[in-house]
Formats: sequence, structure tokens, C-alpha cells
Amino acid sequence: MGFLEPDLPVVDMAEWSKGTRSERIRPMARHWAEVGFGTPVALHLFYVGKVCLYILGGWLIMLSTKGIDGFASVGDWWSEPIIFQKAVLYTLLFEVVGLGCGFGPLNNRFFPPLGSILYWLRPKTIRLPPWPRYVPLTKGTGRTAVDIALYAALLVMTSIALLSDGTDSISELDTATGLLPVWQIAVILGLLAILGLRDKVIFLAARGEVYATLAVTFLFAGADMIVAAKVVFVVIWMGAATSKLNKHFPFVVSTMMSNSPVFRRKSLKRKFFENFPDDLRPGRLSRIFAHGGTAVEMCVPLVLLFSHGGMATAIAALVMVGFHLTILTAVPMGVPLEWNVFMIFGVLVLFVAHADLGLGSLHHPAPVALLFVVIASIVVAGNLFPRKISFLPGMRYYAGNWDTTMWCIKPSAAEKIGSGIVAIASMPQAQLERFYGKDRAQIPMFMGYAFRAMNTHGRALFTLVHRAMPTGREDEYTITDGERICSTAVGWNFGDGHMHNEQLIAAMQQRCHFEPGEVRVVLLDAQPIHRQTQQYRLVDAATGEFERGFVNVADMVTRQPWADDVPVHVYPSDQADPT
Repeated sequence: MGFLEPDLPVVDMAEWSKGTRSERIRPMARHWAEVGFGTPVALHLFYVGKVCLYILGGWLIMLSTKGIDGFASVGDWWSEPIIFQKAVLYTLLFEVVGLGCGFGPLNNRFFPPLGSILYWLRPKTIRLPPWPRYVPLTKGTGRTAVDIALYAALLVMTSIALLSDGTDSISELDTATGLLPVWQIAVILGLLAILGLRDKVIFLAARGEVYATLAVTFLFAGADMIVAAKVVFVVIWMGAATSKLNKHFPFVVSTMMSNSPVFRRKSLKRKFFENFPDDLRPGRLSRIFAHGGTAVEMCVPLVLLFSHGGMATAIAALVMVGFHLTILTAVPMGVPLEWNVFMIFGVLVLFVAHADLGLGSLHHPAPVALLFVVIASIVVAGNLFPRKISFLPGMRYYAGNWDTTMWCIKPSAAEKIGSGIVAIASMPQAQLERFYGKDRAQIPMFMGYAFRAMNTHGRALFTLVHRAMPTGREDEYTITDGERICSTAVGWNFGDGHMHNEQLIAAMQQRCHFEPGEVRVVLLDAQPIHRQTQQYRLVDAATGEFERGFVNVADMVTRQPWADDVPVHVYPSDQADPT
């Protein structure tokens, strides 16, 4: 791995280019198993620097608060409740501007490295309302002056709150600096809610399932706020652990660990696979990491919630800090780095500094219980009906069980996208060609295919693209991950197929007027937790859905990353799928 140059596979381009897609993915997958994406050291240091700037920015904002003094005296004020409030709002702002999850080259975003604010302050960009048929004043997919004003108001209001002082001392929290004014929290939540109803992408980009939910706890008084925030953390951890009770998660572990800059030795990376280089299914080490991590995330939060201090709390907190550091140092694709830093901070503030506050400290338990029921119900529903609920509020983090899409695009359609979509960035293939050159751009593009293929759903996606394109005409199409289309079209992407499903297809068709056959899309739903199948749909952008069916999870997990022969079960045209 070079400091400035990526460590890409070395292949005979002439011979390699003659192979089928499966044959060309094979050396890429083997390279991924030993090296990962091949990210230059300088790029990893860039992300480390970004995390440091995130911490420094938050540090300086905290010092603007009346009663919080001393840059080097952080030990005197880090555990103040208002500091936790500002950490939540600061991270929400960091994310919704586009500097957090999904930033930069490790999320296939090159020029520029972010979208978000560059899109959402610009008219006529695409917005995706979650329930336009049911919520008044949300129909349409074009961004208007109203949407821009709402987004700008959220940025301004959050900034005002971050620079505000506390109101009143809170004796039961042992603080003289007080808490942020409740009206500020209410306005921020109101703006985010309205924005989310107008455009689900902004709500997801703000990581509303974490920071908005925690902001709701700021509406509670005194100790109730701290205890409610603890409950939210526990639901996040245990909800995420629940979603990992599947056959997909070990594949995530092997893929992530082989890409980790911490595990540098190829011999160690190979141990995460069953039998490198021929069998790249997860090996024993991956299964140990996967099942051990799930057990930690499921059980240790309960210790934190109920131990109330002492050695048990200290050990549990140390374990959870280590858990998030493991994810953080792996620098996973999508780069949710600041989220992991925030979670570590939350462990220390909520469960260590305020270990004495537990469920028995609640003055008004009913609102906290209601909040728990609401967010826990969303997690349950997200696992039962993944097509209906994004993997973010469904807490299916890192589970390997996500809605995904693969787009088959003709050159003529790519030209229409370039001219018909109001976007900041060019199409992904054009960005890669600009950086690597037209011929060499095939290597990183197929490394992207390999990443998708290393996860279980990749086997199904690359099987289904054969069915999506007309027989004998596959060479006319470029296969593009829906994540990359989403990045170009709506300004943010983070592993969520809900942002590039039929709704985005229709919005792009309205603007680009594709001819029949110009754009074909494979939509693969996540696996419901109570079933061992995943539903799929094949859609032509111009004429609509033309096939649907399902694949069995068992057929995906037994195949190699380069497989494109997963058995497909097609529903008769007059039969709706059971979900």
C-alpha cells in the first residue's frame, strides 16, 4: 500500500478485459481479501485529520458556553449535561452539512468530496418525500425555495443553539451551567421533521434516528433527560445487535477487516476467509468476530444501564469503547467515523459520569417509556418489513442486510442524466476516468463490484443483472451501483436502497425521458428477519416493472464473490409477492 498511490490489482489488461464479468471480478475479490480497497496511506490520514478537526471544532464550540472555561481544563467540564446536548446538535449539523457519513473517496465521492449542502441549497435538485400521497404539501420531487429556506433555517437554528448559554442551574444534575433552552430544541426538531416529510434524504443524512431522537430527550426535565438518553443508546446498540442475527454479518466482518488499515499483514487478512484464495467465504476468525461482537452489543449495554457505577460499569464502558474503536480504526466504507467518536463520548458522559442515574431516578417515567416503545417498535418493524423502513431507523447498521440496487445504463442514458439532472458531480464512471484514465478506470470500477460481491447480496445482484438486460446485448450497458447513481442524483448516499428505488427511477425518468431499454434497474430488498428469502424487482425506467421474484439466502451464502448463478424464483406475472 503506497503513501500516495493506491494499491490496485495488477492484471494483464488485454487478457483480463476479454473475460466475463464474473471472471474479471475474481482477481479483484482476491485482491480485496488481501489488501482491501487499496486505499493510499495518505487518504487514511486524511480521514484521521477530518476526525481530529471534528473533535477540535466541537471543543471550541463547547468553550463558547458561559461557565465552560479552559481549553486544557477539559477534565473540569467535559461531563456537563449541556456539553452532551451540544455534542448531539454539533454532530447533527456536521452530518447534515455532508461532512460526516458518506464523505469522500471511501464512499465513491471524488469531485467534489461531498454533496448535501451543495445540493440542498440549490433549486431544482431532486428531493424524495417519504409519503407524498398521505402528507399534504409534500408531493413532487423538485426542490423549491421553500425547501431551501427550511434547510437553511435548520442550519442557522442549530448554529444558534450551539453558541447559546445554558439557562438555570440543575441541582440534581450537579451543574451550574444549566441546559439549552427548550424552545431551541423544539424548533430544531420541528424544522427537521418538516424537512424530513419534504425530503427523506435530508432526515437520513442528519442521522435523525440517532441525533433527533436524542434531541427529543432534551425536552425532558432534569435527570429524566439523562436517563432517556441512556435508553436511546441502549436501543441503538441492542437494535443493531438484533439485526445482526443473520447469515450476512460474517461477510461484512471479513470484508471490513480485510480493508482495515490496522490489519496490515496479508497473512492475517487471509485468516478472515475460509480458504484463501479459492474459498472467500468468511472463515472461523470472521465468525468469531461477528458472533462475539453481536454478543457484546446485545449484552454489555444492559450492564451499563443497570450497574450504576463501580467495577461493573467501568468494565462495561471499556468494552463498549473498544467496540466502537474497532469499527473506527477499520475505516469502513461509508466512513461513519464521527458517529463512532460520538458514541464513545456518549458512553463516557452518560454511563460513566452519570452512572448513578438510572430508571429509578425518573420523575416522569411515562414519556420515557413512550419514547422507548416508539423507537423500539421502529426497529422491530424495520427488521420485519425492511422494504418499508430504511436500515438507519431500523438500526440495521453493519448487518450486511440492506436494500440494494444495480443500474444497467446505456451510454445514451448516461448523456441524458448528465444533461437532465441538476447535479454537482458527474456520473461515477466519468469521475473515475478523469482520475485514472479511460482504460485503467475499469480497475477501480471492478474493485467496486468486488466490494459489492464480497457481501452476500452481491451474488444475487450480479445474477439478476443478466435477467435485467436483453439477452445478447449486455455489452451495450454499463453496470453501476445504485449508491453511485444516488450520489449523483440526490447528493447523499450511505448504503440505503430506499434512496434509489422506484421513486428515484420515476424522478429521473420525468427529467431524462429514457427510451425503453435505456435504463434497467435491479432492486433487491433486504431479508426480513423472520424469512430466509430476499425479494427482487426488475424495472425498466421507461416502461416500469417487468419481473419480480425472490432468491434464497442459503443460495447466496454458499457461493463465492464472483458467482452470478444464484437460483432465481420468479413470481407469475399475475401474482404479487407476499411482502
